Amino acid sequence: MSDKKHPEYQYLDLMQELLDEGKEQTDIGVGAKTYSQFGRQLRFDAKDGFPLLTTKKVYWNGVLHELYWFLSGQSNIKYLVDNNVHIWDDYPYYIYGEKVKEGKEPELTKEEFIKNIAEDEGFAKKHGELPHIYGELWRRWPASDGRKVDQLGWIVQELKDDPSCHNAVLTAWNPENLYGMAKEGQACRFPICHNMFQFNIKDGRLCLQLYQRSADIFLGVPFNIASYVLLMHVVAKITGYEPGEFIHTFGDVHIYSTHFDQAREQLTREPLPFPKIEISDEVTSLDNFKPEHVTLSDYESHGAIKAELTVIGGGYNRDFKKGDTEDDK
Repeated sequence: MSDKKHPEYQYLDLMQELLDEGKEQTDIGVGAKTYSQFGRQLRFDAKDGFPLLTTKKVYWNGVLHELYWFLSGQSNIKYLVDNNVHIWDDYPYYIYGEKVKEGKEPELTKEEFIKNIAEDEGFAKKHGELPHIYGELWRRWPASDGRKVDQLGWIVQELKDDPSCHNAVLTAWNPENLYGMAKEGQACRFPICHNMFQFNIKDGRLCLQLYQRSADIFLGVPFNIASYVLLMHVVAKITGYEPGEFIHTFGDVHIYSTHFDQAREQLTREPLPFPKIEISDEVTSLDNFKPEHVTLSDYESHGAIKAELTVIGGGYNRDFKKGDTEDDK
C-alpha cells in the first residue's frame, strides 16, 4: 500500500467533489439541502486491509451489531438497544410520535421511549418493530404465497454449488411496500437506501458489489463501506473463499449543507493504515455467526467528528402513504 495512493483518498476525493461541484437539491418534506452527484463508484481490495476509515473514528460497535441484526433476520430495535447501538432509535420513535398525536399513546421523551424498549418486552414488541427493513428482506422476504424467502441463505448455497454463478444477487427493493406503489397504510416508513448487492467469485476470491440509490457521504457512507466489507468477509469464510474486492456503486451521493464544516475538517487529515479483520473458523453458516466471532485489530484513527443525522421524508405524505423516513445509513 506504501507504493500507491491510500485507498481512503477515493472517499475523501468524492467528498471534496461534492463540496466543490455538488448540485443543490432540497428535500420536499423537511427542506434539508444536499449537494449531490449521480453515478459514482469506490473500490476497496481486501489485500489493502479492512476499510474502516481512519480520517475520523468510525463507530465499529454499531457496524458490527447492525450487520448481525441484518444477518440474523431481525427487525426489532431491541437487540440494538440492548447492545448500546442507537443508530435506529429515531425511526420507531418517529412512528410512536404519530400515535401520540392521534391520542393513541402517552407522550414520552425519546430517552423514556428507549428505556421502555430496553426494559419492557411487551412495549418493545409493540413499538420497536420496523417492518420491511433489511433483516426481513435479506432473510425472510414475504413471498406472495405466504412463504418467507431466505435470499442470503440461497446466495450462500449458490456460491458453494456454482463458483461461476452470475446470479448471486440480493434485492431489498420491494415495490409492493414503497411510496405510491404501496397500498394505503402498507408503505415502508424508511425506503431502503442500500438496495441491491451481488457476489461474484474471481480468481478464488469472493467479491461484492453494492448499489446504493441514496448515500449520505459524511455520516452514512463510512458506515456502509465497513458494513458491506464485513459482510463480504463473513460470506467468504462460510463459502471457503478469500475475501476479494468491494465495489461501492452510488446512485445519488450527497452531502448535507449542515455537514460542510465537519467535512472540511476531515479533509485536512491524512489517512492512516487500514486495520485488519479476522473471522473465526467457528463460523460455518449464517445462522451460527455471532459478533464475538469478529476480531478487529490495529485500528488507529483520527478523532470522531460529530454531525447531526437528518431524518427526512416523514413529513411528506403525497407518495409515502402517511409518511416514510429515509435511511441513508
